[in-house]
Amino acid sequence: MNELQKNIYQSLVDHFGGQENTANALKVSQPSVSGWVRQNKNMSELVAIRAEKATDGKFKAEDLCPSLKEFQTPIVELQPCRT
Repeated sequence: MNELQKNIYQSLVDHFGGQENTANALKVSQPSVSGWVRQNKNMSELVAIRAEKATDGKFKAEDLCPSLKEFQTPIVELQPCRT
């Protein structure tokens, strides 16, 4: 886990107003939240997606759980099909 992730987890906790509030909002235990902030635990894909939805996109799932980056699909401009 790098410094950016540590900062993002603390920012997420700040967004919800504390570790207990964060845990309740994301349906996890407070020790899990503490583990993210202290860099002892990784956030799961499911919880990262939950966090993105709970924050209306302020925190992106792929930033909270980097393993999700492989599922990002670049937006491409589609051309009309020729018939």
